[in-house]
Amino acid sequence: MTKTKTNTTTITQKGQVTIPKEIREYLGLKTKNQVEFRIEKGKVVIKPTTSLETNFGRVKPKRKPEDFKKARKSFEKGVANEVIRES
Repeated sequence: MTKTKTNTTTITQKGQVTIPKEIREYLGLKTKNQVEFRIEKGKVVIKPTTSLETNFGRVKPKRKPEDFKKARKSFEKGVANEVIRES
């Protein structure tokens, strides 16, 4: 039989609780992460959620940022060529 460790915390007047450090570490939670609460079979389940905002900036680009001046010049050239063809 596995021994279950319990953690106790207090609910604030606003209904907030602090997730104990051991639980945050177990779930891999960091500051500003979001969690989901669900009721499943009479038990409350808490799990990390994933969202675009949560993951924003975590994926590193393969290349340096694009040269926007070069991209703009290429776009303008393409538009100019299209106008010439349509004339």
